[in-house]
Amino acid sequence: MKNTLTILFSSKTATIGLILVLFWVFVALLAPYITSYGPTQQDWKASNQGPSIAHPLGTDELGRDLWSRLAHGARIVLIIMPISEKFWIPGGTAIWGVIAALFCGASLGLISGYKGGWADEIIMRFLDAMMSIPVILLYLIIVAALGASAVNVVIAIAIVGTPGVARLVRSLTLDIKTRDYVRAAETRGETLLYILFMEILPNAKGPIIIDAMLRVGYAIFAMGTLGFLGLGMPPPSPDWGSMVAKGREFILMGNPWASLWPSLAIASLVVGLNLLADGLREESMRYQ
Repeated sequence: MKNTLTILFSSKTATIGLILVLFWVFVALLAPYITSYGPTQQDWKASNQGPSIAHPLGTDELGRDLWSRLAHGARIVLIIMPISEKFWIPGGTAIWGVIAALFCGASLGLISGYKGGWADEIIMRFLDAMMSIPVILLYLIIVAALGASAVNVVIAIAIVGTPGVARLVRSLTLDIKTRDYVRAAETRGETLLYILFMEILPNAKGPIIIDAMLRVGYAIFAMGTLGFLGLGMPPPSPDWGSMVAKGREFILMGNPWASLWPSLAIASLVVGLNLLADGLREESMRYQ
């Protein structure tokens, strides 16, 4: 833990990224306590208002407080995943999507890299076929087929992210499987699962963790894109992408706030994650 913190704070890039990410994490955690309105609470007398004392970031076309919707939208991205109107589970939608992609991709990459031969050919050719489809088109096909919901967005993120994770894990496995400790485990007669998940995967965790940070940023950007296209979280959920889509209708009317703030939120969180991952990667390579 100490070495990780040393590497983290040795990089200005990683530190700036961490500050941006922690800001939104704290906003998500404290959303019910730092907002004066509910995310769906409407004030018809204050629709499309600019920043004011009552509404620090202004309001949208329905008079809903933009700061409240941004804060509760951060909860959906980073802290909770709504399954239904009254039921949710811990962990943001983007987080669960990346976790699912890591599980599927790591499993396929480990098998492909360790076994080789026909297993490697079948798995990698299938994943190559998936990667040949444009990412946005693949997202649209999956969500349009399954419907707009948090669970289906997670499924889409997992399916789109699996090929990239698998290719990374496969390349790491090809190197690690030649190490002496793996050969020793094979000599002891350890099972395939033990070798893959106890010997190879733990020794490949560094690049995988850094890649996962980048993928969370990609997932957040994908959620914003799907929300903008009307295929994200169903209304009246405070989805940042749908907020941008609705707010852009009023930009030419002199009310850019409903579109500006969620755009900045998406950009700052994604940039923060990318800076954090890039900084950690640069510093970890320096310590090798």
